[in-house]
Amino acid sequence: MPTYRDRLRSLSVSDPTTASSHSRLRGEVTPKTLALARLAALVAIGGAGASFGEHTDAAISAGASPDEIVDVLVGVSAVVGAPRVVDAAPKVASALGYDLDES
Repeated sequence: MPTYRDRLRSLSVSDPTTASSHSRLRGEVTPKTLALARLAALVAIGGAGASFGEHTDAAISAGASPDEIVDVLVGVSAVVGAPRVVDAAPKVASALGYDLDES
């Protein structure tokens, strides 16, 4: 089994032969943590609304609460910037079935 060092080396040089053989998760990150990390990454890249729906659903299915999902938005704002979070918030709200226009 490749070590974390082997996997980092493969990723850092973008070696398709070794990186693909190490692409599987080792099971050390919980599905919930991975789903929240993917949601954070989606915020960082300014993902599309449909993607937020898919990844929000995955996070909920993995056991994340709506409060934890919002915590991810708040937590990444210092790194990705407020505009990314402002753009993502309505997409996440919609994915959670919450209409921001209703009071």
